[in-house]
Amino acid sequence: MDATELPETLAEIRDDFLGLEVKERLQLLLEFSNELPELPERYRDHPDLFERVEECQSPIFIVVEVDPDRSVHLFAMAPAEAPTTRGFASILVQGIDGLSVDQVLAVADDYPSMLGLTAAVSPLRVRGMTAMLARIKRQVRARVA
Repeated sequence: MDATELPETLAEIRDDFLGLEVKERLQLLLEFSNELPELPERYRDHPDLFERVEECQSPIFIVVEVDPDRSVHLFAMAPAEAPTTRGFASILVQGIDGLSVDQVLAVADDYPSMLGLTAAVSPLRVRGMTAMLARIKRQVRARVA
């Protein structure tokens, strides 16, 4: 996979955002916020297994699993009262879950800025999503080391 090429799911999400006007992009982000997948049973009572993304203004927590076949599974917790951050987490969960280790590590670090949201949300929030992606990659590297 070439460095500018994105896995299909992440490319589709990017294209969905870029196909909209700025105001509509915020609406799509809110839709993603409402679609953050539920945590599996094994994580519901174990917040201690999650890593907090300190760079985010809102409390967001992530955990990564890597299967023996090297496919990645991403889980995130974000409060409903933080729809922007929750939307970013949902984009990453839906876009990354099921990808291979190599695909995840090859995702461009600036993927969050490719969504065309910099005109709609503060740069600080986009940096928070960038930090989420960096932590996801770091956790993936740690799991396969």
